[in-house]
Amino acid sequence: MAADSGTGAERLAALADERVDHRFKGLPPDADGLTVGELAAQRRNLFSGGFTTPVLALSAERLDHNLRLMETYSVRHGLTFAPHGKTSMAPQLFQRQIEHGAWGITLAVPHQVRVARAFGVQRVFLANEVVDAAALKWVSSQLDADPGFRFVCYVDSVRGVELMDSALRGAVRPVDVVVELAAGEGARTGVRTEAECAAVADAVAGVDTLRLVGVAGYEGEVPDADSERVRGWLRRLVALAVDFDKDGRFDGLEEIVVSAGGSAWFDAVADVFAGIPELSLPVLKLLRSGAYVSHDDGHYRKITPFNRVPEEGALQPAFRLWAQVVSRPSAEQAFANAGKRDAAYDLDLPEVQVVRSDAEERSADGVTVTGLSDQHAWIRTDEGVELRVGDWVGMGLSHPCTSFDKWELIPVVEQDGTVVDYIRTYF
Repeated sequence: MAADSGTGAERLAALADERVDHRFKGLPPDADGLTVGELAAQRRNLFSGGFTTPVLALSAERLDHNLRLMETYSVRHGLTFAPHGKTSMAPQLFQRQIEHGAWGITLAVPHQVRVARAFGVQRVFLANEVVDAAALKWVSSQLDADPGFRFVCYVDSVRGVELMDSALRGAVRPVDVVVELAAGEGARTGVRTEAECAAVADAVAGVDTLRLVGVAGYEGEVPDADSERVRGWLRRLVALAVDFDKDGRFDGLEEIVVSAGGSAWFDAVADVFAGIPELSLPVLKLLRSGAYVSHDDGHYRKITPFNRVPEEGALQPAFRLWAQVVSRPSAEQAFANAGKRDAAYDLDLPEVQVVRSDAEERSADGVTVTGLSDQHAWIRTDEGVELRVGDWVGMGLSHPCTSFDKWELIPVVEQDGTVVDYIRTYF
């Protein structure tokens, strides 16, 4: 059955009816049996309301700020926005992104599309080639059952086109595809040369089960990426769209999709896409940056385009992981009860930002995470730094994509510590 907007709205509302229990780490033990909605209505305080450590908190104010900022940015630069939902896999955040002007949601694998459809997402850009027959048949069933569902995915090989065609025979609606231009030799997926792109486009034109609607790629994979190299690749992507249009490959469409944009170079995407010449049809300039929704205190904080163009605004890190000091074996060493199961660590270690002791917060100067075990953070303290067993440490995290996936129900916390909502994730 297709996921219409009513079903999606009902399922979003039903998230508040889920019962709180042992599945959700960090939540108050005395909340067992309450629904998520009932617990949210209590507006408990994160620090005095029975929450246990470790607990991940998402700032209500910073989340709102980031949603508004990227909405404004996209409108200012004439971009259509389909944020990458694999960052959060949180239907409530999908909905909020759509309410803030998102065209739809970008995803990476068929399972994620199933989640999005279950919660009523009507436009999905799948930034991958899909060659799984079972997944393709499911996508086809969604398209056939719901005329309002828009689905676009990559193709990057003639072999992929053949496999997709074989799985989709008998479908009522063709699957829309974009040829993925690789970011260069040694990059990740995608077609390496323009001649090969044309061959893939020819293969699409030769089947009835697929429809070529544009070109796309991911500039974050440009080898030794810098502004000049990224812009050079983006100009190749635009030129590919122009050539395909001149060859009549988009005849019969309503618009041409040209898509790029991770979270590191969306300023370059905006600049180059602003120069797309007039084509035979309107161009859907689709930006896909996703890490903005929570931002971070590590990798993305360093590489955000807003650092290069500060007059555009600034994203705000919205996550803070709270853990408790459980051991202080020496004057230089301490251990907190959050580790690899709780904190993103694939790009940067957590950053201790604040210490909370006896309901008072102070700066965490001289307190550094040096490593993570499964359930412990290894902490080094400078000479003379006070840090006691029982103190709470608030840590900023790097890489949102591997922060959301460790927490199934995340408290949304106002600046004074009041928990006002809970975000459900599906990884």
